[in-house]
Amino acid sequence: MKALIVDDEARVRKAVRLLVDWDAHQIEEILEAGNGNEAIGLIRQEKPALVIMDMMMESGSGLELMTWVDEFAGSTKFIVVSGHNDFDFVRQTVRHGGIDYILKPIEPDMINSAVSKAVTAWRAEEAERSHRQHQSLRLNEIKPIFGEKLLSALIDDRVNAEASLRRLIHDGIIPPDSKTSRLLLVQTDNGNNPLLRRFGGDSELLYYAIVNICNEFLQQGTGIAFRYWGGPPEIAILLWEPHESVTSLISRMNQGIFLTLQFRMHFGISTPGAFPAHLPAGRAEAAEALLRRNLLRHEDYCHFAGAESSRDAGALSGGVTGTETDAGPGAMLGGKQRDKRENAVPLSFADVQEDWRMAVISGTPEALSAAAQHWTQELSRRGVVTPQMLNDWKADALLMRSRLVREALGSQAANVLAELEQGDQQYPSPQPSGYSFSLFAWRDWSLAFMQQLSRALTDRQQKERNPMTEIVKYIEQNYPSDLSLQEVAGKFQVSREYVSRRFKQEYGINFSDYIVSVRIEKAKLLMQNPGLKLAQISEMVGFHDVKYFSKVFKKHTGHSPKDYRDQAEH
Repeated sequence: MKALIVDDEARVRKAVRLLVDWDAHQIEEILEAGNGNEAIGLIRQEKPALVIMDMMMESGSGLELMTWVDEFAGSTKFIVVSGHNDFDFVRQTVRHGGIDYILKPIEPDMINSAVSKAVTAWRAEEAERSHRQHQSLRLNEIKPIFGEKLLSALIDDRVNAEASLRRLIHDGIIPPDSKTSRLLLVQTDNGNNPLLRRFGGDSELLYYAIVNICNEFLQQGTGIAFRYWGGPPEIAILLWEPHESVTSLISRMNQGIFLTLQFRMHFGISTPGAFPAHLPAGRAEAAEALLRRNLLRHEDYCHFAGAESSRDAGALSGGVTGTETDAGPGAMLGGKQRDKRENAVPLSFADVQEDWRMAVISGTPEALSAAAQHWTQELSRRGVVTPQMLNDWKADALLMRSRLVREALGSQAANVLAELEQGDQQYPSPQPSGYSFSLFAWRDWSLAFMQQLSRALTDRQQKERNPMTEIVKYIEQNYPSDLSLQEVAGKFQVSREYVSRRFKQEYGINFSDYIVSVRIEKAKLLMQNPGLKLAQISEMVGFHDVKYFSKVFKKHTGHSPKDYRDQAEH
């Protein structure tokens, strides 16, 4: 077992090393990091079971680190050691699953007690994970692809829905007397690389594992989980006879998923309705509930459609069979908290569009960073961020980018926009509907988005302001003509001395030598055509004397035109 000590003071790290009885806790390897960012790298590489961290650090605070651990290294236990007796710090530690919050100076008994508790919890969860993984290998045989497609047909195939229902009833998958149902959708995220890597990058295998885990909690004939085949990758749960509240059932499912995969899933929940007629509308309701979930409420995993979002709605008839305590931690909101959330005014892109535009035009690191930081701070302050909002934000940001590029660059806009779109593919935004949400990740994306746009505008405008770009283009287009330094300088309204000096600075040769080098390169290309004679090639590239052409060609390439052509052919 490994442990990681994170503190920006070396003496504190040394004190923790000395105070903890590592052998008694069977911890064989102790690692150290001087800040939160360094700790994240070590956690990714070494995967320690325990992290003992400070709260206040210069680079990567304890709050950012514990948020990251909670989202991406859920099996790791952490203990906070801080010199700040701050209730908000304690609350954040508890919220993110911390084992203990210990004040400096550190007392040996207290820190050893906390380490013992963390190690015991980690070992218990590790044993349960192994058990769950072993169970998941025993595949649930009632969900072959054929059966999943029959279930999917109830939702999206009205022509075959009746025949599919008869077959499902005949096979004993759905009770014959089912009159009312409710549909749940489980949030899936193809961009969750840490989770996908555990399944060899096979998303279908991941979905299969989640479906099996959910069905372990539906073995009493209350419903069935299945892979929905009627659209984008989705996992659906069809409930027809629940014996407990929906939130309580989801809480137990999520606990099972967490013990196996170290992730918790979000569930969109439809209103109850007639079975199977209500299923198409139910799927739309559940999908809409997931799109409108508040990403800032990390502890909410149950997302109801419509008016039911304000209550448990455990029974299919619409009555409340469960209480808020049935739902498990965070599944329901207190009245005041929910009122505050519902009354919040969401942030639209129009509220910050001018900030972004001015930051991009200025191009200064300070302005760009401030615009990105202001956006995420406003999102947090308003208290509401949904996947739908983020999708709308991305669309509005791309529209702003297109308008700004077209206004600034005119006919050159299409090329620049194509380059920026390639960059979007290389550095995509975080998933709006991912398993986890991080304001820090969206802040970094918005900063990179504005930086790339600003850089593209600045680079292209600088090229346009530099007459050498146009001069070189003019030479490339007119090299067969008798170009003179005086003629070119006059055409672009600059002095002969300017042109001569810039060619020396940028290409290391004078104006006339540059024209000759262009002509020779064009001649090499023409020589690949065996039907062209040297005299023709000489004339085509601007040499009116073939003997002079041969002399210049040999000076530049080291070969006569004939020898060069012979070598190219062989």
